[in-house]
Amino acid sequence: MASTPTVCIIGAGCSGFTTAKRLRDHGIAYDCFEESDDVGGNWYYKNPTGRSACYESLHIDTSSTRLQFEDFPVPADWPHFPHHTLMHGYFRDYVDHFGLRETITFNTRVDAARRAADGTWDVTLSNGETRSYDALVVANGHHWDPRMPEYPGSFDGTVLHSHDYRNQYEPVAMRGKNVVVVGMGNSALDIASELSHRSVARHVWVSARRGVWVLSKYREGKPADKMMMPPWMPRKLGLAIARKKIRKSLGRMEDYGLPAPDHEPLGAHPSVSIDFLAKAGSGDLTCVPAIESLDGDHLRLVDGRRIPADVIVCATGYKMSFPFFDDPQLQPDAQHRFPLFKRIVRPGDDNLFFMGLAQASPTIVNLAEQQSKLVAGILAGTYALPEPDEMRRIIAADDAASLAQYYQTPRHTIQVDFARYVRDLNREMEAGRKRVTASAVAAG
Repeated sequence: MASTPTVCIIGAGCSGFTTAKRLRDHGIAYDCFEESDDVGGNWYYKNPTGRSACYESLHIDTSSTRLQFEDFPVPADWPHFPHHTLMHGYFRDYVDHFGLRETITFNTRVDAARRAADGTWDVTLSNGETRSYDALVVANGHHWDPRMPEYPGSFDGTVLHSHDYRNQYEPVAMRGKNVVVVGMGNSALDIASELSHRSVARHVWVSARRGVWVLSKYREGKPADKMMMPPWMPRKLGLAIARKKIRKSLGRMEDYGLPAPDHEPLGAHPSVSIDFLAKAGSGDLTCVPAIESLDGDHLRLVDGRRIPADVIVCATGYKMSFPFFDDPQLQPDAQHRFPLFKRIVRPGDDNLFFMGLAQASPTIVNLAEQQSKLVAGILAGTYALPEPDEMRRIIAADDAASLAQYYQTPRHTIQVDFARYVRDLNREMEAGRKRVTASAVAAG
């Protein structure tokens, strides 16, 4: 790698532009390409790229002080759980405050990124131009390529993914309709709660293969994510305490009309809602098991019931996709697994970095801001990675520790606890600096 490497950053969402700032702070030259006409990625409502999943009523589930960037605090008068307009404005203010906007090339997509014979990267842009870079940063997000379920039979109504949902009228009018929301993740809970107001849908059913624990945004009068156990506490002890508190405060999910979860609280990525349990307990929405087949203007469930349906909203998650890579080794496997050292680097690929590619609890917003410290260290020569075999050993150990509390599903292959992850990342940064020093001493 050149002594002053040049870097290509794909995407100007929160992962891309915080990485850009870190590289600029270290004097590392970069080009950042953004397909859209503005920063913000998934938090850019009605993003002209079509890759934003923002719906009109969306509020982030992470409290404001837990999502803020370390060198750019959120305004003191922000609510606990800001609306997407505040989030997008915050991102734009960050970019403008640090003078990053002029370093981003907008309305330009990366169509292909391929390794050259010398190990560098040839990047082909949507304008037909190809440029060469010493390193590549992938920050294209992982909540834009919808995963749609397939059901036998035919349906007379409308099927859409939650990614395309904007409000009760767009992309399809749902007032007075029978609506089935598939899934019980955060988007499903939000959309089902919104549509279940008596002035909107005729009725809302929420269909899921398994039960979940629906957690409140608040605990003991404070945002729940501020009550998370500190990273220094032994994981098993912290989990036991948290699970006991959740059970005590919420009771049984069955008492709200939800299916019984087959896992402990916090055994899945948290499903959080301010009003879903109340809507379910009030009969404004009805939880039902999985869909077995489509039957004209009805759906047949696995328990044999048939329910009327005009619209199906599939809140069934996303695929990790890197459409600019044609190397199959640079794509996740069929189970959504994509092993990375510290969720950033593939062993043996020391000039390819994946930013924000994790399902972080409580937030992904400021994850890449922390990850970019390791990337800048590699490119500046102040941090050295372990040997590939050691990286693979650490990946296996990290995954075993991070994923032990979750049931096995493709949804949980990239799950991390933010606070524990950052503490571990800082320890690795110190170890990498020592490797640089040791190498210099050995070289004489």
